[in-house]
Amino acid sequence: MLKLPNQRATSVALAAAAGAAALSFALLAGTSATAAAPPSVSGSPEGAFTRIADFYGAYIDAVYDGDGRTADRLRAAYLSEPLQRELRQWEEANHADGVLRAQNVPLRWKVTSVDSGMGKTNAAVALTWSGNSTTTVHVQADLQTRKITSIGD
Repeated sequence: MLKLPNQRATSVALAAAAGAAALSFALLAGTSATAAAPPSVSGSPEGAFTRIADFYGAYIDAVYDGDGRTADRLRAAYLSEPLQRELRQWEEANHADGVLRAQNVPLRWKVTSVDSGMGKTNAAVALTWSGNSTTTVHVQADLQTRKITSIGD
């Protein structure tokens, strides 16, 4: 006597066939059958490079929100004293924010490690403005103190 598959076996077989069909279609269409990974951010309080990224992220948020008090506190916490003095002079002469090297607030930012050596780490901070124009700020931090010691064009 012929024995037919039970309902569960039939459901599993149909689901497998549908999955294989979807994967085949995705491969033919040149798309991925998996969802994009959610964005993530990571760091370490021990690394000078991470401190540069943390500072720029928090500083831009504070300036964007119009929170000058928080921006000042971030400068005090992350920037060396000599750099803070240098930035005040630069800002007075240029009538702009010395950290951002601009009068406006960027819409996006990206910090990229450039190199490390001789007790310093260097990073390029790409700032994206309205209209998708981008400027790059070069930042240096001390590996021992993890303080930002230099910001330049």
